[in-house]
Amino acid sequence: MVETKGKSAQDGNLIGLKSKYPLTAWEVSLAVGVVASFGVGLMCLYLTMPSSDYSFLKLPRNLEDLQILRDHLENYTSDYTMQVLLGYCMVYIFMQTFMIPGTIFMSLLAGALFGVLKGMALVIFAATSGASSCYFLSNLIGRPLAFSLWPDKLTSFQAQVAKRRKSLLNYMLFLRVTPTLPNTFINVASPIVDVPYHTFFLATFLGLIPAAFVTVKAGLTLGELRSVGDLYDFQSIATMFLIGVVSITPTLLSKNES
Repeated sequence: MVETKGKSAQDGNLIGLKSKYPLTAWEVSLAVGVVASFGVGLMCLYLTMPSSDYSFLKLPRNLEDLQILRDHLENYTSDYTMQVLLGYCMVYIFMQTFMIPGTIFMSLLAGALFGVLKGMALVIFAATSGASSCYFLSNLIGRPLAFSLWPDKLTSFQAQVAKRRKSLLNYMLFLRVTPTLPNTFINVASPIVDVPYHTFFLATFLGLIPAAFVTVKAGLTLGELRSVGDLYDFQSIATMFLIGVVSITPTLLSKNES
């Protein structure tokens, strides 16, 4: 009797472990390998920098952290431009790949360090690369994790993609411009619901431009910001909403015709 109870408890623990850790050992090893490659790259960059106190280097979690990071990096940007650029891109791509929140602070930092044009080019490149990295990683190991985190949302997204297959680029562009679905979810779920990469890439590249412009431009006056909410005034929100409506109009028209 005791042995049966013990076996049942053990089976229950195994079920709990499977639901809590949906990835296989190979999939975890692959993710760890990707993390290690980013770590090695950042370490190589660190070794090319002069000896100094780099305790300020950490992911910003609020505007105060971001201002401290900006003040220190300004001293290195002119003399070690390539290292700063590479380090920025690697950190941004890493955050996008592994769904780490805080990329909005990285976009503000680009504006503060490099200005609007260079900052926008940097953010769009890093954000699109990070989203693509997340797409390919999810295509390899993301299915069990996605079904574990968002089972209902994933099913609904799959149905919407199938229904709008003929105008999929417009639909994906609409999702990128508007806050209908979180970007993190779109990055992970797209390969699972069979969104082609070229469609994903174009929608990501084009859809990120409005938000990138707003955040990078705000980075020029970083000291005047009191909260992240100050980034999006009525004009900015209305502009992005208008772009979203325009992008989805062909989809709505084709639906009415059918």
